[in-house]
Amino acid sequence: MSTSTTTTNLPHHIKPKEVSAESTASTSKLSQKTILHILNTKCTTSLQHLKQAHGVALRSGHFQDHYVAGAIVKCYASQHFSNFGFALKVFDSVWRPNVFVWNIVIKGCLENNEALSCISYYCKMVAMNARPNKFTYSILFKACTLVQAVEEALQIHAHVVKNQFGEDGHIRSAGIQMYASFGLVEEARRMLDEAVESNDVICSNAMIDGYMKCGDVEAAKELFEKHMPSKNIGSWNAMVSGLARCGMLKEARELFDGMSEKDEISWSAMVDGYIKGGCHKEALEIFNEMQKENLLSPRKFILSSVLAACANVGAVDQGKWVHAYIKRNTIQLDAVLGAALLDMYAKCGRLDMAWEVFENIKQKQISTWNAMIGGLAMHGRADDAIELFSKMQRSKLEPNGVTFLNVLNACAHSGFVDKGLNFFSSMKKFYGIEPEVEHYGCMVDMFGRAGQLEEAEQLINSMPIKPNAAVWGALLGACRIHGNVEMGERVGRILLELEPQNSGRYALLSNIYAKAGRWDDVEKVRMLMKERGVKTSPGISMVDIGGLVHEFKVGEGSHPQMKEVYLMLETIIEKLQMEGYSPNSSQVLFDIAEEEKETALQYHSEKLAIAFGVLNTKPGTTIRVTKNLRTCEDCHSTIKIFSKVYERDIIVRDRMRYHHFRNGRCSCKDFW
Repeated sequence: MSTSTTTTNLPHHIKPKEVSAESTASTSKLSQKTILHILNTKCTTSLQHLKQAHGVALRSGHFQDHYVAGAIVKCYASQHFSNFGFALKVFDSVWRPNVFVWNIVIKGCLENNEALSCISYYCKMVAMNARPNKFTYSILFKACTLVQAVEEALQIHAHVVKNQFGEDGHIRSAGIQMYASFGLVEEARRMLDEAVESNDVICSNAMIDGYMKCGDVEAAKELFEKHMPSKNIGSWNAMVSGLARCGMLKEARELFDGMSEKDEISWSAMVDGYIKGGCHKEALEIFNEMQKENLLSPRKFILSSVLAACANVGAVDQGKWVHAYIKRNTIQLDAVLGAALLDMYAKCGRLDMAWEVFENIKQKQISTWNAMIGGLAMHGRADDAIELFSKMQRSKLEPNGVTFLNVLNACAHSGFVDKGLNFFSSMKKFYGIEPEVEHYGCMVDMFGRAGQLEEAEQLINSMPIKPNAAVWGALLGACRIHGNVEMGERVGRILLELEPQNSGRYALLSNIYAKAGRWDDVEKVRMLMKERGVKTSPGISMVDIGGLVHEFKVGEGSHPQMKEVYLMLETIIEKLQMEGYSPNSSQVLFDIAEEEKETALQYHSEKLAIAFGVLNTKPGTTIRVTKNLRTCEDCHSTIKIFSKVYERDIIVRDRMRYHHFRNGRCSCKDFW
């Protein structure tokens, strides 16, 4: 494994014999140290500089130096250049690579999402009698984890023992994580217990994480509490993130609050845990608490999580703060962060800001286009979504399944049946994409909204995959819209068998019966819910005022301004009634007096949120409301009149779509 500069054994295509004497003389004076400095400083982000340095190394003969050759391969393998195939070609030109160069290409495979290639190159390395070192094996264990290569992992572990690297902490930590990812916790624990240094905190942390990922919370707690006298912050983080991942948010928060020291991983574990548990408001509260501590500067991964929380609760002001922070700290908008920011603005009703972000992302990936197309679709801008889809195609970027899901959603919410059919058929025909159950659900929704209920049911019956509850639910929703009681009954029975604990299905079927005046059947559905112990989902609406998210539920008076909100809502209703508003009580699911129905409708959560917005914002200010359920027809009519009488724009995001109310009209054109 010599690094001499003779050219005797160089492959013919990189020998400098074709280079002129003058050019050789001009570059041969460069030292190895100088070339390495150039590669490590000038060539990590500039492909032009890298190619120039590569040429210099070839002409000067320094490419034969393994450290120079390895540095060049490492630069080409950078994800920044998205050209890993060329890095492998350069590696193939290295004469008898040493372990340093082998490790670079093996690690490059891992970083470029080619984990199987890691194992393949290791096999080549062994075949060429190149001796691995301790850095090789931790990479390989991670690769085996990613592709769940159990058999290969066992062989590599045997090589670790044979080559006497079993006591290395990094290798054991990676091995413990690997075995736990296979569900082999006993083998993972054996790696921990067989260590000479029994108090290895890093490996113990890996074991805790492994237990948590396998759902063995008690074993993780026992290891943490009884067998780890020298815990570090990583140990606490492993427990907090593990508990949060298992949905044990209360326990995670208690442990988090008890930590004497917290780092960014600690905070992000709680933020992510709350988001995955659907507690978006709590996630933002944790992030605000982190900012008050003023000890940490949040990086990309936590910012993406916070933006997701902002998107879910409609916290546009906090989302703007994150955007300003990104600009202020010149953080690059990569594919993940850019899509998260774009998605946040779209879901907070600021399509103008979403578009600005989209335009400013220089290197747009498929996720960027998908987020913008999806944002337009959500807001009923079907023509714009389809035009952007065409623009994406013109940019030579092929759509994926998510792209078509967004385009089909756009067609469904705007009644574009023919266009939707064309997109659906083109998926497999032109792009080789097999439609999944979600795509069929969009098609059923599209047919159903357009009143083509028979076509929707025929499509379900002809599906090559088993329809799930979401597909049948789309058809049941269409039965409610078009008052098809007979089909609604049939589909409702199927859904109540598929999802016996989903209160929304019972409510939708009850709604169909109530609209038809079949109160006996409404009562039967209510009794069935009671027998099965099904809990109803309360209507919750959130409104973002001054960077704080305020939550309202029907019948709950916990908000400090609740008394003023109710008084304001009564004033609003009285004013709207003078303008011709009459409550639409056809959807109240009880056979009660008309006066009681009107009272029940008056205090729906989005109306409470709007009343709060009127109390706390200047006249003319847009009010943005996010609701967890579908907006009822009465609320929809009420807000239309409100937008005209109070001269306010109201943006409501319900479970189905966005509604932009302005001057007595809604962007959905009453088609939702």
